[in-house]
Amino acid sequence: MIRVLVVDDSALVRRLVTTALREASDLEIVGVAKDGLEAIEQVDQLRPDVVTLDIEMPRLDGLGALEVIRQRHPRLPVIMFSTLTERGAAATLEALSRGASDYVTKPSNTGSVAEGLASVRDQLVPRIRALVGMRALSPAAAAPVRRPAAARPVRAVAAAGAPEVLLVGCSTGGPDALAKLLVGLPADLGVPVLVVQHMPPVFTAMLAERLNTISPFTVREAADGDALRAGEVLIAPGDHHLQVVAGAAGPRARLDQGPQENFCRPAVDVLFRSAARLYGGRAVATVLTGMGQDGLVGCELLAAQGARVLVQDQATSVVWGMPGAVSMAGLADEVLPLGELPGRIVNALRRTRVR
Repeated sequence: MIRVLVVDDSALVRRLVTTALREASDLEIVGVAKDGLEAIEQVDQLRPDVVTLDIEMPRLDGLGALEVIRQRHPRLPVIMFSTLTERGAAATLEALSRGASDYVTKPSNTGSVAEGLASVRDQLVPRIRALVGMRALSPAAAAPVRRPAAARPVRAVAAAGAPEVLLVGCSTGGPDALAKLLVGLPADLGVPVLVVQHMPPVFTAMLAERLNTISPFTVREAADGDALRAGEVLIAPGDHHLQVVAGAAGPRARLDQGPQENFCRPAVDVLFRSAARLYGGRAVATVLTGMGQDGLVGCELLAAQGARVLVQDQATSVVWGMPGAVSMAGLADEVLPLGELPGRIVNALRRTRVR
C-alpha cells in the first residue's frame, strides 16, 4: 500500500481528494492536514510515502511547508495542488523550483462532483504511483547509464549536414529540468529551440516568462505562424499541439488543437514527427524527465533519418518514463545525467554528421 498524506485548508477539497484516492486499491490515506504546520508535524509522525500539498493555506502556506519538508525529508515525493490561474501557476512553478515533485490542478467550480472526482483521480493516482516507484529504486538501479551511438541500431538513412534545430520534450519534473538545461546552454547556440512541456494553458505562459528571465535565450509561448530564429525558444502553449512546417521565408511554427496523443495536448510526438518530415536528420532531439512514453514514436522517426537523440538518465529524472522508453527502445545515442546534457547538445549541434 502507498501511504498518502493529504494537505488542504478546504474541507471540500480534502474530501474530494480522499474520496478519489480511496477508489484505488493500492493507496491508503494515512492522514489529513489543514495547513502547513499540521503538514510538517504529520509528515514527521506518520512518515507517508507521498504528500499532496495545497499552496494557499493559513498559518503556513504550501511553499513554506515544502521548504521545511524538503530539508527534513529530501526524497519524499510532494505533489502540489494548484488552481488554474496566473497566481496559481506562478506559485506552482516556484514550488517546482524549490523541490516539489509534480503538481495537479484543482477541478473547476463549474463541473459536477463526479467530474471533479474523475479529474482528481485521473491526474493524481498515476503521479503518485510513478513518483513512489521512482523513490523506491535502489541507488544501484538508478545509477547513471551512458550509451554510445554504436548501441543504437544501424539506420538505413544517414544524416548529412549540420543540425538546424533543437527539439526538447518533457513532462513530470520538466520545468526544473528545462530550466537547468537552458541555463547550461550558450547564448550563441546557433539554432532555434522548440519545447513541448506537458502543461495546461496559463501554466505554459508563466513557464515561458520564468525561463525568459533566467536563461540566455528569448523564451516565449509559440504563436501560430512564428518564424523560427536562432537564439529563441518557443514553448508549445497548453492545449495546443506545436508543429514545425515549411514557409516561404523559412521554417515556421504551426499550432492546432487536433486530437490528444498519448493523452496529451501538446504532445511531444506531434512536434518530433513534424520535425522529422521537415528536417530529417538535421535535428537534435532531447527527451527529459516525464511520465509515459510521449516522444518515443517521434524519436523513432528522427533516429531513422540520422538525427541525434539524447535522453536524461534515470538517476537525475523525477520519473524515467519518457526518456526510459526511448532508451529501452535502443533509440538514444546517449543516456546522460541532466548536468551533462548541455555540453553534449552543443557538441551534437556543432558537428556535421556524415556517415
